Amino acid sequence: MAAVRDRFQALLFVLMGAAVLRISLLSELYLRYVKEGLRPLLIATGVVLLLLGLAAAVREARGYAQPHGGGEGHDHAHGPRVGWLLYVPAVMLLLFAPPALGSYTAARDEVQADSLAGTFPALPDTDPLPLSVRDFSSRAVYDTERSLRDRTVRISGFVTPGDDGRWYLSRLLIQCCAADAGVLKVEVYGAQAPAADTWVVVTGIWQPTGPAGSDAARPALNATAVEEIPEPADPYRDTAPAAERD
Repeated sequence: MAAVRDRFQALLFVLMGAAVLRISLLSELYLRYVKEGLRPLLIATGVVLLLLGLAAAVREARGYAQPHGGGEGHDHAHGPRVGWLLYVPAVMLLLFAPPALGSYTAARDEVQADSLAGTFPALPDTDPLPLSVRDFSSRAVYDTERSLRDRTVRISGFVTPGDDGRWYLSRLLIQCCAADAGVLKVEVYGAQAPAADTWVVVTGIWQPTGPAGSDAARPALNATAVEEIPEPADPYRDTAPAAERD
């Protein structure tokens, strides 16, 4: 039983270590799950797991090579079958990395609110004006000076379907990892909704919905153009479209 357990643990450590290194060292897939600053910790974790697995395998191989007197020491017992299920997430992460959170999460989470009604810094004269979804949403809902009035803006995010044919341009923001994601959504008028989870840049004009800071105020945009774009490498980093393309 002990020999089977040791082999099981060794292989599991190797698979887990290889999977973590695959998404953090050999690619940027880790950005689907955690913030960029955690990459060194992920790489270190993957290396430690891989070394532990290799060390356990070497130790087991040496023990198996030792002669066993009188047939003692041979272990043909099998570990609990349910234990093999532990391999599933390691193999899946190694072969098929799950996608980032998308419209399913955005449609069910409450919208983040992190501003108070008041004045905001002046905007540049750029036309159209690239803005992050957070900046656009904050100004649309809380800016008492209405700095977005009659301005053509460009914002980017993924498509979230709503009720009654409505749709939203959404962003998910994380503090540490995907488990703590919060959502920002801008309702889009005047354009047909692309498929759910499609990443787009929407160009349009702010649509006022209520007094600044009131319950009626919400981010909304009258679209003049909707352009599909590839999913960014870091889907949780809310940037203006121009910065995202660089």
